[in-house]
Amino acid sequence: MNIILYLPAIVLFAAILFSAVKILREYERGVVFQLGRFFKVKGPGLILLIPIVQQMVRVDLRTIVMDVPPQDVISRDNVSVQVNAVVYFRVIDPQKAIINVEHFYEATSQLAQTTLRSVLGQHDLDEMLAEREKLNDDIRNILDSQTDAWGIKVANVEIKRVDLNEIMVRAIARQAEAERLRRAKVIHAEGEKQAAAALVEAARLLGGDPRAIQLRYLQTLTEIAGEKSSTIVFPLPIDVIEKLLSRRDDS
Repeated sequence: MNIILYLPAIVLFAAILFSAVKILREYERGVVFQLGRFFKVKGPGLILLIPIVQQMVRVDLRTIVMDVPPQDVISRDNVSVQVNAVVYFRVIDPQKAIINVEHFYEATSQLAQTTLRSVLGQHDLDEMLAEREKLNDDIRNILDSQTDAWGIKVANVEIKRVDLNEIMVRAIARQAEAERLRRAKVIHAEGEKQAAAALVEAARLLGGDPRAIQLRYLQTLTEIAGEKSSTIVFPLPIDVIEKLLSRRDDS
């Protein structure tokens, strides 16, 4: 009967004791407030609080992986793309993370979204696709400097995907095809130029000695004779005929 009378007191004492004793893991810290004012940061391990007078807010110090949802970005060359990224950050000052900002996770997420749009909007599409490392560093530096007042350290930022709409994909494909055709024409023109220069040089060498032209003519006849044809019609150079006639006249 006496136990029943003291039962409410026992329950109240147990509740007070439970609220006064806290256990923080190795990666946790407790920001303690005393009568509404900041008192100190405690942990890890066993923490004793004065009931009613002191309250504690837990803060996780592990690295947080935050996925930035796809953002509509208009590049500097007026190309509309959707870009998403991932941000790695952690709390290094629990006091600032609780006192200086409300819901530091949401605040960092919103800041990452606006920074992603702002930074990528200053670059062309080719730079977004080819210079991701530089863009990652630019975004990380901006986030890290702005979240320093919140006691947050941004360790890394990675752009995951840059998605184009179907119209832009077709336009880029046409542009790439036109670029390939242009390069092919340039290479062909360069080959024609080199071939013409080689022909001019060959003509200059052959023109220096008439016997060289005759030897080239005879070589051509040999090549034609090797082909499977029943009738061969070939021109006879005038200079060869003149030499034959001059020899006959001398004789």
